[in-house]
Amino acid sequence: MNSVTETRIERALPLMGKVAVVTGSTSGIGLGIAQALARAGADIMLNGLGDQGEIERVRSGLSAEAGVRIGYHGADLLNPGGAAALVTDTIERLGRVDILVNNAGIQHVSPIEDFPVEKWDAIIALNLSAAFHTTRAAFAPMKAAGWGRIVNIASAHGLVASPFKSAYVAAKHGVLGLTKTVALEGAEHGVTCNAICPGYVWTPLVENQIDATAQARGISREDVIRNVLLAAQPSKRFADVEELGALTVFGTFVSDLVLMWIDPRIRHPRTAEAQEFQLVQRRQLREPRIGQIRLRQI
Repeated sequence: MNSVTETRIERALPLMGKVAVVTGSTSGIGLGIAQALARAGADIMLNGLGDQGEIERVRSGLSAEAGVRIGYHGADLLNPGGAAALVTDTIERLGRVDILVNNAGIQHVSPIEDFPVEKWDAIIALNLSAAFHTTRAAFAPMKAAGWGRIVNIASAHGLVASPFKSAYVAAKHGVLGLTKTVALEGAEHGVTCNAICPGYVWTPLVENQIDATAQARGISREDVIRNVLLAAQPSKRFADVEELGALTVFGTFVSDLVLMWIDPRIRHPRTAEAQEFQLVQRRQLREPRIGQIRLRQI
């Protein structure tokens, strides 16, 4: 492959020049999303827990593979100040925040009468409140730029409930409410907010739930997998992190595609205004910084 071809491929990356913050991205779903965004051209700020040596191996490896800047921030998202600092420090280090993926989460399985209060508080703080604090910090810069994408990783448990997961179900229902409110507030400013509600995704978090659920229900591990976790999934298989990553990338630019589809300047392309509009759209695809221009709706 010659340098000209390589340059053309690089320019075709849909998120080239964008900066994304992904919480809980040192493993599992978050890491899969970070990898997908990086491969689409975005610079990434990783965040999460884990062995520092392993995190550095992941960070440097992904940077080398995708050819983008990859940072790491060890913010404690249980602390509101830490969640806000993740965003503000990313702006300072990487120059901006265009995409925010609120993914960090923990789980605990227990009958409600035995549910530890400290576990409830931690799950609500990380799974719900942290998403508010990061969004609050990113929202004004996104509005000022006229472009922003917030993706909240909710869950099927944001739509339905399961026994013994009171804190997790409550938090994920809250995430959907937060998502709807932020979407309404950002709609006129080029800032979108969407939630992804996956079923069970095979991650260490889910794997750790299996034995706990088996104990709580008094059934076998195999029964938990087949008849509890996958009971409502027609495919009878776990989703994988690559699928969640691809869906998140799609969610970062689908709103632009929808705008181009419904805007009358696209449906009636021969007018002078339509031609000017299409020129701006093409420039946006080639030069991410032009994405900061707020287009006038008609």
